[in-house]
Amino acid sequence: MSQVFGSNSIDIPSKESFWSVYQTIKNIPGLNIMEKLWASYYVYMDNDLFATGLLFFLLHEIMYFGRCIPWYIIDRTPYFKKYKIQPNHYPSDKEQWECTKSVLKSHFFVEAFPIWFFHPICEKIGVSYDVPFPSLLTMFYQITIFFFLEDAWHYWFHRGIHYGSFYRIIHKQHHRYAAPFGLAAEYAHPIEVMLLGFGTVGIPIVWCYFTRNLHLFTICVWITLRLFQAIDAHSGYEFPISLHHFLFIWAGADHHDEHHHHFIGNYASSFRLWDYFLDTEAGDTAKQTREKINKTKAEKTAKVQVSAEK
Repeated sequence: MSQVFGSNSIDIPSKESFWSVYQTIKNIPGLNIMEKLWASYYVYMDNDLFATGLLFFLLHEIMYFGRCIPWYIIDRTPYFKKYKIQPNHYPSDKEQWECTKSVLKSHFFVEAFPIWFFHPICEKIGVSYDVPFPSLLTMFYQITIFFFLEDAWHYWFHRGIHYGSFYRIIHKQHHRYAAPFGLAAEYAHPIEVMLLGFGTVGIPIVWCYFTRNLHLFTICVWITLRLFQAIDAHSGYEFPISLHHFLFIWAGADHHDEHHHHFIGNYASSFRLWDYFLDTEAGDTAKQTREKINKTKAEKTAKVQVSAEK
């Protein structure tokens, strides 16, 4: 079969092993190792729909559980107890296993089905999967935009499912653990998985629909980073090197742990902006800050009234 990569056309025999395909493609000039592996994978699979479906399913499973394993080890290592936000609450092995089974069911019976239809959507709206990849700058600004847009989506819909029957029927499952842990990041009702998950997958689709400028590899990087953010936010640990110490608008584990601890407030996923400006921050520190602000406002109002009476 003949494949075209940029301005390069190359003939690759059918029914070759992945290694044989890679040995041919690696000679194409101007491609880095990741681009060569990517091209070899799609050529070897010779079925773009299946290749993309398998790629995204494996990416999700490997990155999700791969990121959860270190947190499981940390939970079982006494040295890290001093960094635990709720130091007297650790998930038991039974809880970890029950959570794992529930998450796997969600992955296979809720998320797997739409994953296999992702490639036709990509082709329809113009998502590219050719090589070379976009520049690092292009991927950086697109992923940054996705983080802010997903954060807004997550804030409003997460806040919405905390009301009345929405909480009781849908969101209560996720709040089973008042002291969250990494594996619990995707422990949720199927409706919540689809609703909040659209912010991760749907936003890049909408972006490409209007811009016609997005690569499948960028989506892979974005999904990986979003998974890491969600798992780390549920880790239950606050370290001196935690990102929010250096990027003050970043939410982090301390922000989301307060949400699970108090069952209200801190609705955003990645950033603190929505909760700060809409006065929905959770926890004792936020309460004290609000009380201080209200007290200051009351004192100013009293002074104005006294001055007016004089």
